[in-house]
Amino acid sequence: MATTEKKPRSPLFSSSDEKVSEAEVFVVDRQPSTWSSKAEDVFHRLTIWLSRWGVETHGITPVPEERRTDPRLYQIALIWFSANMNIVMFGTGAAGPAFFGLGIRSSVLTCLVVDSVTVAIPAMFAVFGPKLGTRAMVHSRFSWGYYGAIIPSILNILTNEGYLVLNAILGGQALAGVSDHLSTSIGIVIIGIISLAVTFCGYQVLHCLVAFIVMIGVGGKSLIQVPITDPVPIPTSAIFTYGATLAANVVSWAPLSPDYGVHHRGDASDWKIFFYVYCGFLFSMTPVHMLGATFAAASHSVPAWQAGLGNGNNVGGLVAAVLEPVGGFGKFLLVMLALATPSASAPTLYTVCTSFMTVSKVFAKIPRFLIAVLATAIAIPISIIGATRFYTTMVQILSFIGYWSAPWSAIVLTDHFLFRRTHWSTYAPLSAFDDPARLPRGYAAVAAFVVTIGVIVPCMQQTWWTGPIARAGAGDVGMLVGWFVAVGVYTGARWVEKRVWGVR
Repeated sequence: MATTEKKPRSPLFSSSDEKVSEAEVFVVDRQPSTWSSKAEDVFHRLTIWLSRWGVETHGITPVPEERRTDPRLYQIALIWFSANMNIVMFGTGAAGPAFFGLGIRSSVLTCLVVDSVTVAIPAMFAVFGPKLGTRAMVHSRFSWGYYGAIIPSILNILTNEGYLVLNAILGGQALAGVSDHLSTSIGIVIIGIISLAVTFCGYQVLHCLVAFIVMIGVGGKSLIQVPITDPVPIPTSAIFTYGATLAANVVSWAPLSPDYGVHHRGDASDWKIFFYVYCGFLFSMTPVHMLGATFAAASHSVPAWQAGLGNGNNVGGLVAAVLEPVGGFGKFLLVMLALATPSASAPTLYTVCTSFMTVSKVFAKIPRFLIAVLATAIAIPISIIGATRFYTTMVQILSFIGYWSAPWSAIVLTDHFLFRRTHWSTYAPLSAFDDPARLPRGYAAVAAFVVTIGVIVPCMQQTWWTGPIARAGAGDVGMLVGWFVAVGVYTGARWVEKRVWGVR
């Protein structure tokens, strides 16, 4: 016997991006007879319960134009401003003096130049969100093809898992600096759990600001006594490698930036969206990068700061040492900095989920909250292990990100600007995003990616491998070279693909 009743529709077994709402559904009056149906029933009820508490359970289906109605474009800028105003960006900037041996001047100038140029890439990708309603990895299908896009989706999962590790380490170090009775490991667990909770509530709660200016006020007297010149001659290779680390840190947001504008109005000016996002990134990321570089360089002249930084891997200890003179208020600020780390972890974890769903239609049926729990469970123990060698861990993770995200972003942007001529009408996101027959074959993108990786290898400079080009004195230029090689190879390969296999 069957009845019809009103109950919330769960998006658990659909890729729909609709919010859970009251809908008329057909319900069969029978008990689950198999383990599979019992599991589905449990997940169905759990999804409904979580959605009632504000937990986002949406999928990867592009948001239709009629639902992209939010006119507050400034909100996108605030999202990225808050996501980058944290100790993670401070630690990335500090890598210049702490890991590469640069002074204040070299580090700050490198931050300014690299950030000003590279933030344009995630800002350009952010335009796709309001215009098409697609997440970045779904959008990749329109140049990489349905099956080819699995490659960047998997790499994006690994990338964001790596960022979860870095965020947890730095947040844990900051919490550990508050009390001698709190270890970095416990701090990492706390940050991981908070990041998971914030992700459940969605990106709307990410608007938080942390006042780094207090550190300048407290440590300003010591900072002005430190010479801005480099203590020793700095090889060009060190500057290029530090610049590559910063660039990877910035460009890594490109696979995320479209995801947080999919509910905003698509009739807004492309340039207006770009400008808002560019400013959101630049005015948060660059000052904090510079601040981290300045304090790390100055730590060599201030014994208390040097002790806090330890062997160069305890960024949280450095911040705690700088804030030590203001006593309890300093500890309060340190806790604020630590608890702001989820502002970077939450969008990262959010995108782990959507990228996982993009890999396969089977994965798209898995509830997002289960993917988030699994990703957090993996990140926490890795963070605890990597905390003792933070900068080695960070540089290797960011380098990996740069090596794949540079050619990926180059391919997607080349397709949009050169082959589609920036015409949004050439996309059909709602009808084609999950139909391989209506998407490009992806041969050109995959071929360009493989060739580019082959070119990047001799340009790499890592602790485990230094290519001949990097060894010749260029430093790590793999990301820079890879971006331009990908543009050239994809242009030729895509032209051939369209001539041989048709327009799609």
